[in-house]
Order: sequence, then structure tokens, then C-alpha cells
Amino acid sequence: MLKYFLIAVGGAAGALARYVLGNYIGSRYGFRFPYGTFVINISGCFLIGMSMALFARTTAGVYWRYLVPIGFIGAYTTFSTFEYETLRAIQDGQMATGLLNVGLSVITGFAAVWLGDLVGKVFV
Repeated sequence: MLKYFLIAVGGAAGALARYVLGNYIGSRYGFRFPYGTFVINISGCFLIGMSMALFARTTAGVYWRYLVPIGFIGAYTTFSTFEYETLRAIQDGQMATGLLNVGLSVITGFAAVWLGDLVGKVFV
């Protein structure tokens, strides 16, 4: 039960951080380019890389993984998880898997957003 609690607490904090930071950056720099989302995604990538490296070196790491990368960063941004998994594949010698993950994620992700937009417009 502890892991679920830690994920929930981290997730709530991550979602709130995403909302606050995204609005702050948008209000300062405008919304013409998604600066807030960009900063959130890139900082999430940095945070997941750093936290996973740090938590791998400690026996308490398993609990911190529930709170920080799974809970907080998972709610803050899933882009960081995508990037971390791609990095792990490449570091494990699976270059084709890493590149396929990038290509498929970007292309199918964009297609899914486009299709969702179309479907959403039908029901509005």
C-alpha cells in the first residue's frame, strides 16, 4: 500500500507543478509557442535522468522511485519517461529499438492527436 500512497502524493505534486509552471511561463512569454510545455518536458527529462541515476545507488531508491519518477515526474510529464526508455534501449545496445521508439512515437503520436482532434470536432 505504501507504493500506491507514494505514487499518489508524487502524482498530485507533479500535476500541480505542471499546471503552475506552465501557466507562469505562458503568462511571461506568451502562448504562440508552447514554451511552458517545452520547459516542462525538458526539465522532466533532466529530472528523470538524474533521479533514476541517484536512486539506483541507494537501498532507499525503490521507495523514492515510486514518489519521484513514477509519481511526480509521471504526472509532471510523460515525455521524460519516453526519453528515458529510449536512452535505456540505446545504452543497452538496442539502437534500432530506440530509434523506432522515437520515430513511431512522434509519427503515431501526431497522427493520434490529429485524429482525436477530428473526432472531438464531430462531437462538439
